[in-house]
Amino acid sequence: MAKTLKELTAQELLALAIQTEEEDGRIYADMAERCYKDYPETAKSLQTMRDEENGHRHRLLSTYKERFGEHIPLIRRQDVKGFITRKPLWLNSILTINMIRHEVETMEEESRNFYQAAIAQTADATVRQLLGDLAAEESKHYELAEEMDEKQKSSGAREDEDKAHKRNFILQIVQPGLAGLMDGSVSTLAPVFAAAFATHLSWDAFLVGMAASLGAGISMGFAEGLSDDGVLSGRGNPWLRGPICGAMTTAGGIGHTLPFLISDFHYAMYLAVAIVAVELAVIAWIRHRYMDTPLLSATFQVVVGGVLVFIVGILIGSAG
Repeated sequence: MAKTLKELTAQELLALAIQTEEEDGRIYADMAERCYKDYPETAKSLQTMRDEENGHRHRLLSTYKERFGEHIPLIRRQDVKGFITRKPLWLNSILTINMIRHEVETMEEESRNFYQAAIAQTADATVRQLLGDLAAEESKHYELAEEMDEKQKSSGAREDEDKAHKRNFILQIVQPGLAGLMDGSVSTLAPVFAAAFATHLSWDAFLVGMAASLGAGISMGFAEGLSDDGVLSGRGNPWLRGPICGAMTTAGGIGHTLPFLISDFHYAMYLAVAIVAVELAVIAWIRHRYMDTPLLSATFQVVVGGVLVFIVGILIGSAG
């Protein structure tokens, strides 16, 4: 059972503070290591914060040993009620600059609040003074993070890092997702509408569409995941790209397949055609928004491809 902050003794408060500072320092070091290649200025700031946290930990250790001896009980954030539960960043395949900055702000604010609350929980003058000093330093630390961010903006480093973040986002998320969406939306048009016009039965068209969508999603997911490991291309973890591409492929095909759950064939057909138009418009907008393709050019390319596949499906279905 977790304890509340009020239930902790002065010894337990110091033990928790030591563990918290050690964890924060290691988190900053991990983030600095992971982001150094793409965001070098932010990595330097994180290394500075790591050094600050290590300094806090040494001061806490000195006070603890003077007051309570060598043994330090293991008390962690999750053992005390009130701390924010955060997903470990190392579980994220992609660590963006915005995620890093948000994590820094959260950690510093939580540490400051902890020290301020802990002061009222002990009558030990030495411990109270140390906790008060650290609370003040955490406030300065929070301000230091903001100052570093402002310095990066004024020097142009922030702009460079934002560009790097956008580039990584496009390479690792947008491109595999867009490739999947285009393949799922366009490649499944022919089998779905061929089945629809061949049978004039909504259910048959639905089954064909589901089979084509799921099959294409699995195929594209494996193809993207096995295409390269992302080390040289910078395209990121294949275990992330593959599922993104596969999921978007399936979604692209299912979109115009679901209308055939409607038993009335003609209503289902009209709705499916309308959804196809929306899908093609979304693809064109994504190409314009993230791939810097002129909107008119993107629309023309996508619509022409979609219409050609659509016509092929109709001709093959009508031939039966």
